[in-house]
Parts: sequence; C-alpha cells; structure tokens
Amino acid sequence: MTPTVTTTEGLDERSRTEILSADALAFLEELHGRFGPRRRELLAARTERHAALQAGGTLDFLPETKEIRDGAWQVAPPRADYADRRVEITGPTDRKLVINALNSGARGFMADFEDANSPTWVNQVSGHVNLVDAIEGTITYESSEGRHYALGERPATLLVRPRGWHLDEKHLSFGDGEPFAGAFLDFGLFAFHGARRLLDHGSGPYLYLPKMEHHLEARLWNDVFVFAQEALGLPVGTFRATVLIETLPAAFQMEEILYELRDHSYGLNAGRWDYIFSMIKCFRDRPEFVLPDRNDVKMTVPFMSAYARRLVQTCHARGAFAMGGMAALIPSRTDAEANQRAIDAVRADKEREAGLGFDGTWVAHPDVVPVAMAAFDGTLGAAPNQIDRAVSVEQITAGDLLDAASTPGEITEEGLRGNLSVGFQYISFWLGGRGAAGINNLMEDAATAEISRSQIWQWIRHGAQLADGRTVTRDLVAQLLDEELGKIRAEVGDATWRAGRPEETLAIFQRVAFSEDFPEFLTLPAYELLD
Repeated sequence: MTPTVTTTEGLDERSRTEILSADALAFLEELHGRFGPRRRELLAARTERHAALQAGGTLDFLPETKEIRDGAWQVAPPRADYADRRVEITGPTDRKLVINALNSGARGFMADFEDANSPTWVNQVSGHVNLVDAIEGTITYESSEGRHYALGERPATLLVRPRGWHLDEKHLSFGDGEPFAGAFLDFGLFAFHGARRLLDHGSGPYLYLPKMEHHLEARLWNDVFVFAQEALGLPVGTFRATVLIETLPAAFQMEEILYELRDHSYGLNAGRWDYIFSMIKCFRDRPEFVLPDRNDVKMTVPFMSAYARRLVQTCHARGAFAMGGMAALIPSRTDAEANQRAIDAVRADKEREAGLGFDGTWVAHPDVVPVAMAAFDGTLGAAPNQIDRAVSVEQITAGDLLDAASTPGEITEEGLRGNLSVGFQYISFWLGGRGAAGINNLMEDAATAEISRSQIWQWIRHGAQLADGRTVTRDLVAQLLDEELGKIRAEVGDATWRAGRPEETLAIFQRVAFSEDFPEFLTLPAYELLD
C-alpha cells in the first residue's frame, strides 16, 4: 500500500524532496492504513443521519451520552505558552500572507488549509514549506515591487486548520484504491515536519478541527493524535485542538466532543458562517427553516444567540477556551465612511462576544486586529482569558437551538442578487487557486459562499416571497444571474473575465444552487476541476 504521488508538476525542489520525503510519505501511509476505514464508516453514518433528517427527523441531545453531559470532568488546562488567545487572525498559507498574519499583532494565526484555501496540489504542499520556515523564523518574501517581508520580533502563535473529514486528496493514491483523506495529508505533514520543531521553540502544535458532526468523529481525531505522538516520539498531550462548532448536529454534542478530546482539547469555536449554512442544509426541505437575507442572520437572532451562549457555558464548565466567530468585514483604505462602518461593526461584534464570556475571537484582516483587541482588553484586562468566569446556569433547549422561524428579516432582491454575485465570484476565485477573496468589503471564503448558494437553492425550493411580493422562481433567479454576470464582466474587463474560467464557474454554480438535489458542499464538485 505504498503511497504514490500522482504528480509533482508545479512543485519546487523543497516541496518534492523535503515535504514529500520518503519518511513523510510513510507516515501518511500509516495514517491512511490505520484510520482510513473508520473515516469512511463515519462518513457513511453522516449520510444515514442526513437521510433521517430529510425523512422528517430532528435533532436533540443524545440520551446515550447523558452521563458525559452530567459528569464532573475537565479538559486539560491551557498551556503556558498560549493561554492568551484574545484575538486570532486567519488566512491561507500563501507565503506573503503568512508573514503578514504572523506580524499582525494578533495573539494567534490560524494557517488555513480548509475554507480560506483552494486545495490545489501546489497550495497544499508549498504551504508546508511556508509553515516550516515560519516555525524556524526564517520565512521571507520578496515582492515583484522589491518589497522585503520578514517576521517581526513577536510573531503570533501558529495554529493550523486541516481539511474536514469529507474532503479527499486526489494527488496521493494507495494500492488499496481507497481515496486518501485531505485531513490526513494536512495534519500528517504538519505533524511530521512541524510538531517537534514547535516543541523545540517553546510552543506546540495547535490545531483547529473543522466540520465535525458527531463526537465519534472527534474520537477519531483523538486516536490520530495519540498515534502520531507515539510514532513521532512526542509527549502525551502534545497536540492541542480547538473544534469549530460549525454544524448544527455538533451543537447538540459540545460536551461529548470536548470529552473525546480531553487531553488534546483546546476548546470550541463558534464557526458562525458554516453554522448558518448547516441550519439551511439540515432542514432544507422544511419551510419553517427558510432564512431571510444573509446579512439579516446575525449573531443576535434567537437561534444564533442560543448557540453562542451554550458554547460559552459548555466550555467554561469544562475548563476550556470559548472562541468567538469571524469578523468578515474588510476596512477600506480609500473610502473613509466605509472604513468607519466596518470598524464600528467589528467593535460592536467583539464587545458583544467579550461580554458573553468568550475568551477570544477571530478576524480576517490585519487592520481590524487593534479594534478586536481593544474590545477584549476592555473585558479581560490583564487576565489571559475568562475561563474561570462563573458559569451560567441558563437552560438552553433543543428548541432554542432549532428556532430558525423566529429569525427577523426579509428576503429582498438585493439579497438575492448579492448571493448570486458572491457565489459566482467566489467559485471563480476558488478555481483560480484563491480560497479567500475580498468581495464587496467582506472577506468571503467557502463558508460564506455556501450560505449564498444554499439560500438560493432554499428560496427556489420553497417559492419564497421577496419583500416586493414576487415569488422566487428558477426563471427569476436565472434572469437576475444573467444581469449580475454582465455587471461582473463589465467591472473586471474581458481579459480578467476569460481568465476566471467563466464557463466552468457557471456550470459549478448552477449545479450547487439550481439542481433538484442538494450537493453537500460546493467544494466537492469544484475540486474535480482543480490541478
């Protein structure tokens, strides 16, 4: 079952010989052989649960794990090197962006192989070259304009987000013919090349784990960590992972997920954008779950507020970090009014999170790091976190978590057009190798694009009513899409339009937003078109 690299095209010498060394590939082979079958079983179980929801089922807290929820256990305490997480910045593993993020003034930088990344083979492998150099403090970059980039004196703590369990990696093949998990590649290369280096530099390998839907998926990650520590000669508890609660099923298993990762847990994160997408996806065939315009689904609406409060409550009861969600707004350096609106919105969002008890938060742009930092400084002061803050005894029920029907707002033509424009543009960027893109002063990634395309699908399916009384039909959406594509083409020019793979982009967009069935993730069909 020796792994075969299907192509080295585009990879530089270090990527081919150092990152994809024989020993590294052997480690990946062990991950695949030991844990690949369980991964496939867990994905099959997801499919069964999804089918049960579509057949009229619902979600609730698991009766078989009540003892865990009622127990008095705690996760491992924070490590001294990273007990203060008040602001973390996220972004792809592009070399220049890694340097800028590490120098941003944030406490942590999450290098993203998932939603902010287009998983081309070059992006996936060269990203690990950049991480090795970042860990060693030697990373530099020379721009075409002659600007030199290098690390400052106090770079942020590095965290890494591998892909979710559902994503394959097509550039490695094994003798058993089974697909290789993207998560195994991303985690495996980071563990093999980075874990010991990080320990030697006084830190450790910190991770974010995405898209989980069940505590048994967290158990698989825990077993992967245990094996990797043994195989690489690392102490128990070396790997510490924050789990993104970004699927609706996971919100009903927060305690269980923390429990499965006890020695390796570093808390939970409110992955707000994917969570909204998951609400739509789980109950897409039910009219009572139809949501208004994307911009109206804020963290203050009932079902999102219940989710945030329960996450803080759960984490602090177990001695774990509760991390807030992404501020996707991008300040403007040319429009003073737009810049102030963005700053004010980020400030209000982060002050709300700090007040709720979150220990830190996410931002997508260096310019809003000081704003988020000030919001948490005002609450935390000199304390590194507020894990010891008194735990709320509020009872948050399954009904509270599922109360999409109480979401205020309207479905407007402007909101529909925005979803069409963002969804199309993001897929075009993604096919071009960019997984995060600034569109209309927002940092869009796969999660926000999923909301856009799933809302279109949902509104068509249920014949939703626009605020002006018109019904959302396939014909109306097709007409508005043509108009939006014309606007995009006029704005970017013919050369950029053609370079953006418009025919393939449109085909993928129509497939994920217009089809009778509902593709689970837009990245699955789009991945077929990546190099």
